[in-house]
Amino acid sequence: MSIRLRLTAWYTAILAMTMILFGSLIYGVIHFNTYNEVKKRLILQSNKIEKPSIQINLPQGTLDLNIVLPSDFLAAQMFVQLHNYTNGETKLTNNLIEMKTKLPIPNIKDVDQAVGFKQVMIKNNPFMVYQKSLILEGQTVGFLQVAAFTGSEASLLTRLRNILVLGSTMMVIIASTLGLFLARKSMRPIENVIEAASRIQNGSDLSVRIEYDGPQDEIGQLIDTVNSMLGRMEGFYKELEDSYAMQRRFVSDASHELRTPLTTIRGNVDLLQKMWSKDGDERPNLDEETLNQMSLEAVSDIADESKRMTRLVADMLSLARADTGRTFEKEPVPLEILVEEVARRANLLPHEAEWVTGDFSILNGIYVSGNKDYMQQMLFIFIENAFKYTPEGKVTFDAFIYKNQVGIRVADTGIGMNKDEVPHIFDRFYRADQSRGMTEGIGLGLSIAKWIIDELQGSVEVVTTMDEGTTFIIWLPIVFPVPLE
Repeated sequence: MSIRLRLTAWYTAILAMTMILFGSLIYGVIHFNTYNEVKKRLILQSNKIEKPSIQINLPQGTLDLNIVLPSDFLAAQMFVQLHNYTNGETKLTNNLIEMKTKLPIPNIKDVDQAVGFKQVMIKNNPFMVYQKSLILEGQTVGFLQVAAFTGSEASLLTRLRNILVLGSTMMVIIASTLGLFLARKSMRPIENVIEAASRIQNGSDLSVRIEYDGPQDEIGQLIDTVNSMLGRMEGFYKELEDSYAMQRRFVSDASHELRTPLTTIRGNVDLLQKMWSKDGDERPNLDEETLNQMSLEAVSDIADESKRMTRLVADMLSLARADTGRTFEKEPVPLEILVEEVARRANLLPHEAEWVTGDFSILNGIYVSGNKDYMQQMLFIFIENAFKYTPEGKVTFDAFIYKNQVGIRVADTGIGMNKDEVPHIFDRFYRADQSRGMTEGIGLGLSIAKWIIDELQGSVEVVTTMDEGTTFIIWLPIVFPVPLE
């Protein structure tokens, strides 16, 4: 059974019980008051009857009971019957005589139990009878009965009972129908939640949102929570998809970059095996000097490709550590000494462009929180890139200070790149179209440099123009130096 049907059943049952209790209470109160009024009238009218005179007939030894009715007694539509137990005589009022009806007379032995009020049916007509015994010198001599016709009261109570039963039944039916309608309307937002969840389950569409324009009650809060949860799930799902796409691209690019040196190594190894094979059919017919020269070239190629693979694996290991959240220890690093050492060592790198360094004395006494080795690695990545992509012109390396930050600038006048490519240059294995096929590289250097800058709580700014050059500015926060001991 669904929730709305259970709610409707509960509401209907509660309403039915309430109507039964309420109707019973009303019927009981009216029944009591109606017949209580009749009883009061009976007692009042019986008290108006004068005490019967008792005449003693000594010769016969009998008692004669006479009754005198008040003037308004018949107008009250009361029926009186007086029975004399001494002679067995019963006197009736004219209305009883006209009805040819007598009230039931109890046996003298049962008089004590018969005293009081009693409802009787006479010729299918309801009567309320008030009965009391007449006692003389401790002996019951007569029995007085005053009755009132209660047909109108019984009819009234019957109509009232029918109205209460019919009205309660109609109210329960109407309330059940309205309750089912309201329960269905109230549960409709929850059905929308179920439908949205089903669409997400069947179609993986996390962009689905539940529409709701009702009050912010429990259901409204539930829908807001579900919509918020769907929004977060959509964000997580997109991040997961991007992560999977990046991982697939990373594996694909890494496989591609590793395939080239492995192919070169494998080719040179096969060549060496053939040249130095003991089988004369496979060994080429070359003189000793030529064999040695070709062997040296093959070994040199193998060594170069091995170094290239070593650098690639080292870069991938650095990025893998970054992905796992690992960081490096930091300490205050004097920036002037570090950049001067980098500038001196960078001049020894292979390059065609002119190497221009600025005045680093402005960095005297300036410290940043970092790691010397990683900071040098990061700066060399930018400088090597500038040398690779600047076949002629110059590469400038300088620094400046602005608002508690130091900016280290590496600018070149090389090939530059399209501005649309700037957001992607820090992606792994990404290389601008202008550089593909023109320069060596695997596209991991800038990714590593960006990770180091992020760990240093810094940022990088890129300004580039096609065929005019590129400028990188590394911004690092300045810290106060630790006093020397």
